[in-house]
Amino acid sequence: MNLNRRWVLVGMVAAVLAASGCSKKDEAAPADGAGVKEYIVASDAAYAPFEFQNDKNEVAGFSVDVLSAAAEKGGFKVKFVNTPWEGIFATLEQGDRDIVSSSVTITDERKESMDFSDPYFEARQLIAVGKGVAGVKSFQDLKDKKVSVQTGTTGDAVVQKLLGKTSPDIKRFESMPLALKEVESGGVEASVGDNGVVINYVKNNPGSGLATVEDTQSFKPEFYGFAVKKGNTELVQKINKGLAAIKADGTYDTIYKKYFGS
Repeated sequence: MNLNRRWVLVGMVAAVLAASGCSKKDEAAPADGAGVKEYIVASDAAYAPFEFQNDKNEVAGFSVDVLSAAAEKGGFKVKFVNTPWEGIFATLEQGDRDIVSSSVTITDERKESMDFSDPYFEARQLIAVGKGVAGVKSFQDLKDKKVSVQTGTTGDAVVQKLLGKTSPDIKRFESMPLALKEVESGGVEASVGDNGVVINYVKNNPGSGLATVEDTQSFKPEFYGFAVKKGNTELVQKINKGLAAIKADGTYDTIYKKYFGS
């Protein structure tokens, strides 16, 4: 009886060890996508249609779709984290984020402190004028006007050049929609920002009374790029590989039409 019980115990131990061995093997086996590096992406989700929060509080938008598609083609993964515009570039230097995807215009000044992917969108500055404001046909006509901008953007920079860096007629806001709301409420007479965002706001707020003024003489084309920490050429190459692939196979065109039409 004791001998039988001993053999039963030995059998149970062997079974447990076998199960344990299978479990460890299963754990060690690479899952689908295992070994693919995931990069943390900073996006200020207050810049529709490029970056915004959807009904699930996820970061969504044109830039998100483009980078996600490029990542798939480039052999890496991305995770988007809503990150306020102010201080967004510092997250690269601190190592909190790997990529900034937030409608960032590529400029020589920014190139001094960070590296950029190839361009993924061409933009221009656009003027939004409040209801009842007359006489604004070009950027120069804003010289005697109160103007709102989003802090730290290209719009902020160009308005500073026109009105002066410390001009009290410049009102700065954390997001472009807030800057446009200020025009709508009559707090300022005009606003300057990237055309895609301004057009999207006016389109989705038909009762705002805002009108847009295009000045191709004063505003030259700008190009958005994905920013990474200075010197991270490996990541830039991965992004560029993915961007080239989605532009070649038509994926980029499909995403563009989704947000901006043909």
